[in-house]
Amino acid sequence: MCLGIPMQIQSIDGFVARCTAKGAQREVSLFMLQDEGLAVGDYVVVHLGHAISRMSPEEAAMAWEIYDAMLAAEATEPA
Repeated sequence: MCLGIPMQIQSIDGFVARCTAKGAQREVSLFMLQDEGLAVGDYVVVHLGHAISRMSPEEAAMAWEIYDAMLAAEATEPA
């Protein structure tokens, strides 16, 4: 299963953004969203190093609630 990860843009240099999520930082290509007018502080869905869509802060928070619940459930399953 592949998931897109919500990340917040911290800086932008051309088509490359420095994004963060849960303390992790990644360089992300903005090329696919070049016409979106993205700015520092915006949230994007990142998949395989590429921002594939813009999302609201509320959508990002909801996605992380789901991901956190999935991770918690996986951690409590017997091996």
